[in-house]
Amino acid sequence: MVKSAKALLVEDDVELSASVRDFITDFLDVDQVYDGEEGEFAAGQGIYDLIILDLMLPGKNGYDILKSLRQQHLETPVLILTAKDGIDDKLHGFNVGADDYLTKPFHREELIARIKALLKRSGHFYQENVLAVGPLSVNLQNRSVVVDDAEIRLNGKEFDLLVYLVENQNTIITKEQIFDRLWGFDSETSITVVEVYMSNLRKKLKPYHADTMIKTLRNVGYMVEVTA
Repeated sequence: MVKSAKALLVEDDVELSASVRDFITDFLDVDQVYDGEEGEFAAGQGIYDLIILDLMLPGKNGYDILKSLRQQHLETPVLILTAKDGIDDKLHGFNVGADDYLTKPFHREELIARIKALLKRSGHFYQENVLAVGPLSVNLQNRSVVVDDAEIRLNGKEFDLLVYLVENQNTIITKEQIFDRLWGFDSETSITVVEVYMSNLRKKLKPYHADTMIKTLRNVGYMVEVTA
């Protein structure tokens, strides 16, 4: 399975965090944070397809993080991964907005199965490795883009940008979200790089009239608009 989805792992146990990352890195890009406040900030950017959240964290606990995210209307699927195995703990987790709840210790296969189920449910796990929108087809396996019968050559970040937009079609994506998703919070690159890559992407799509799918909402962001 190719990687197109991106997950945030909020876990303060460094060794366990590394193990979980290794379990899922074959099909997910994973960002790791180790305390509650950093986890809440990262999750709140809205750039992740899945959040794996411990409950007992330094700074801010997982319940409060999840409650805050849901109050902000952030609908990213959240899998709670915790040692708290009481029925009241589980009920509280679901009541504040968890999509799934898995207790430690856990089996690697069960973790992977639950993660894939959440990604399928939210539309971010692709068995056929192909995204299609209008006349455009994006192959995640060989990173190729075809419009009708013509192949368009995109470099790494151009391709990633197109995938991110297509995966979120009819949804406005801000420049900040694109920058954080593709370049990362810690990148020393200026956010203006987003405009550069967007311009390059449009130029490559324009000869095939596919650039018109990408709409610019001034001072807000971009959107791949698909009409029925």
